[in-house]
Amino acid sequence: MVRAMVWVMGIALTGSMAVAYSTMQAYMAVVVAGLAALTYSAWMGSRILALPDGNETMRSIAKAIQEGASAFLSRQYKAVFVVGAACTVFLWFGFPKNPWITLGFIMGSVLSGISGYLGMFVSVRANVRTTQAAVDQGLKGAFLVAFRSGAVTGFLVNGLGLLSVVVLMCGLHCWANASPRLIMEALVGLGFGASLISIFARLGGGIFTKGADVGADLVGKIEQNIPEDDPRNPAVIADNVGDNVGDCAGMSADLFETYVVTLVASIQMAFFGIHAASGTEGNEYKMALVFLPLMVGALCIVGCLAGTFFVRLKKSIMGALYKGLFASMVLSAGIITLCAYYMDIPYPYSKMDILNCVYIGIATTGILVWITEYYTACQYRPVQSIAKASETGAGTNIIQGLAVSMESCFMPVLVIVASIAGSYACAGLFGVSLAATAMLALMGMVIAIDAYGPVTDNAGGIAEMSGLPASVREITDELDAVGNTTKAVTKGYAIGSAALAALVLFAAYTQEVGHYLDLHNLSFDLKNPLVVMGLFVGGVVPYLFSAMSMKAVGQAGAAVVIEVRRQFKEIVGIQDYKMEGGSLIGRPDYGRAVDILTKASIRAMMVPSLLPIVLPLGIYAVVKMTSGSNSNAVTMVGGALLGLIITGFFLAVSMTSGGGAWDNAKKHIEQGNHGGKGSTAYHAAVTGDTVGDPYKDTAGPAINALIKIANLAALLLLAFL
Repeated sequence: MVRAMVWVMGIALTGSMAVAYSTMQAYMAVVVAGLAALTYSAWMGSRILALPDGNETMRSIAKAIQEGASAFLSRQYKAVFVVGAACTVFLWFGFPKNPWITLGFIMGSVLSGISGYLGMFVSVRANVRTTQAAVDQGLKGAFLVAFRSGAVTGFLVNGLGLLSVVVLMCGLHCWANASPRLIMEALVGLGFGASLISIFARLGGGIFTKGADVGADLVGKIEQNIPEDDPRNPAVIADNVGDNVGDCAGMSADLFETYVVTLVASIQMAFFGIHAASGTEGNEYKMALVFLPLMVGALCIVGCLAGTFFVRLKKSIMGALYKGLFASMVLSAGIITLCAYYMDIPYPYSKMDILNCVYIGIATTGILVWITEYYTACQYRPVQSIAKASETGAGTNIIQGLAVSMESCFMPVLVIVASIAGSYACAGLFGVSLAATAMLALMGMVIAIDAYGPVTDNAGGIAEMSGLPASVREITDELDAVGNTTKAVTKGYAIGSAALAALVLFAAYTQEVGHYLDLHNLSFDLKNPLVVMGLFVGGVVPYLFSAMSMKAVGQAGAAVVIEVRRQFKEIVGIQDYKMEGGSLIGRPDYGRAVDILTKASIRAMMVPSLLPIVLPLGIYAVVKMTSGSNSNAVTMVGGALLGLIITGFFLAVSMTSGGGAWDNAKKHIEQGNHGGKGSTAYHAAVTGDTVGDPYKDTAGPAINALIKIANLAALLLLAFL
C-alpha cells in the first residue's frame, strides 16, 4: 500500500514539475515534495515508536540515555541562543534596508536546531527497540528497525532543508514582492543561521562523545580489562549519550545546513551567474534558472523514498544498505531525466548540459562512498594494515594510521577535481553548483544509512548492560560492525559536496565585490602579495581550529579518566555490579561523567566555533586600517577564503577517513584477528582509536561548517559595507 502511494506520488509530482507553467505552480510542486518527506518521516517514526521497548532493565538504560542526551542539548542550545541573539541584533540593525536577512537567519538557526533535536529524539528511542527486535526477530528484524529509524531522521532533515529555502523564497517573491537582490541576501542569512548552529552542534556534540569514548576506553578496556559497554564502567552511559548528541544531533544539523547552503549557492549562481543570458528579460530568466536546483531537490526526494523499499537484508548488511543507495541514485536520475524532457531549459543551457551536471553530481556521490568505504572498512588493505601494525605496539599503530589518513585524501581530491571540470564544462559555475545540489539531494537515503550506525551502537550497549544472552550481543555486534563505515561514508559525502558548494560561494564573493563595492576589475591574481598572504592565513585556520577541537577532547577525556579511576577506587563492589535486578550495591555514578562532559564541551566549543566569523571580519579590519583601501582588504579576504577551502577540504577528508580506519582496525582485532581482545595488538589498537576518535567525530566533520560559515560571513560583510 505504502509503496503504491510513493510511486503514485512520484508520478504525480514529476508530471506537475514538468508542466508547471507559473511560478506559483513550481513553488507548490517543490513544497509538496518537502511535505511528502516530512509525512513519510512522521509515518515511519510512529511505526518505530509503536514497537516493543524491552524489559524494565532495558527501559531504564534507555531512559538514562534519553535524559542525558536531552540535558546536554538543552544546555547547549541555551548557550548557543546567546550567540544567536547577538547575531540577530547585529543583522537587524546592520542591515536596515533588508530586514529579510534577519528573518532568514532566524529561520536557518531554528530549523537547524530542530533538525538536530529531532534527529537525537528518534535515535534515543529507536536504540532499545532495535535491541528488542534482535531478541524477538533476530538479525533481519533488528536491521530493519535500525535502518527505518535512520530513514525517519534522513527524510525529516531533507524535507526541512528543502522547505526552508522554498518557503522563504516563495514568501518574499510572491507575497512580499521583494526584488531578486533582497531575496538572495535573505537566503544568505538563512544559510548563515543554519551553518552557525551546525558548527556548535557538530563541535559540542563531538567533544562530548569523544571525551566519553576516550575516558571509557582507556580506563575500562586497558586498565580494568572489562568489555565495551560494560555496566561497571562509570562512563558507559555518557558514551552512549555521546553517540546520539554527536552522531545524530550533530550530523542532522550538519547535513541540514550543508543542503541549505548548497541550494543557496545554486540560487546565487542563477540570480547573478557569470554566464548571464543576453537579450533576455533578466528577472524571468533568473527565476527560471532558480527552479532547476529546487526541482532536482524535489525529484530526488521521490527517488530516495522509493529507494528505501529496496533495502532488504539477504546476505550482506552493507550490501543491503548500498542497494538502497544505488536504487535511489538510479531512480532519481531517471525521474529528473523524464521531467527535464518536458521542461524548457533557459538559454544558454541545453537539456543535456543540465542533465550532465546532475549525472556528475550523482556519480560523484557513488564514487566518494566507494572510496571512503575502501579506506574505512575492515575487509580492505588500509584498515588491515593498521591492525597488522598494532602487533608491534601503539607507536607503529599510530604511524600507520597517520599514513593511511594522509593517503585517504588523494583519491577524493581527484574525484572532486574531475567533478568540477566536468560540470563547469557543461554549465559554468552554475553547473558546479547544480552538481553539488544533486549530491546533497540524495541526503534522505545517505542520512538513513548514517543514522543507522549510532542506533546499532547504542543497541549493542543496551544488550551488554542489561545482561541479555550472548546471541543477542552477537546480532547487535554484526549490525554495528558496519556502523563506523556508514558514518565515515556520510562524512566523506558531506565534505565532498561542501567543497563544491564552497567553491561556488567563493565565486559569488568575487562577483559581489563588483556589485557592492564597484570593484568590477578586481582580480585574485597570485602575483598579488595580498592574495598570497590571504592564502597563508586562511590555509592555517583549519589547523588552528582542529588543534583547539582536539585539545578540548583531550581535556574532557582526561577529566573523565580521572573520574572513572576515582569511582573504581572508591565505590565498594563496583567490580561485581550488574544492572539487571535493579541492585544499587556497587552501582557507578553514571550521571557524574555526563555532567563533566556537558560542562566541558559547552565551555570548549565557544571560541573555535566563532573562528570562521572572526576570520573574514578580522582580516578586513586589519588590512583596511593599515592600508586604508577597501580593495586591498577584500582582496586579502578572498585569498583567505580560497586557502581555507583548499586546506580545510584536505584536512577534513584526512581526519574523517583516517579516524574511521583507526576505529575499524580495533574492531578487526576484536573479531579475533592478530591476537584478539586483550592482546598487545588490541591494547595498541585501542590507543590508536583514542587518537582517531576526535579526528573523525570532532575536528574533521566540523571543518565542513567552518568553511561555509567563513564564506557566508564574507558575503554578509560585503552587503554590510
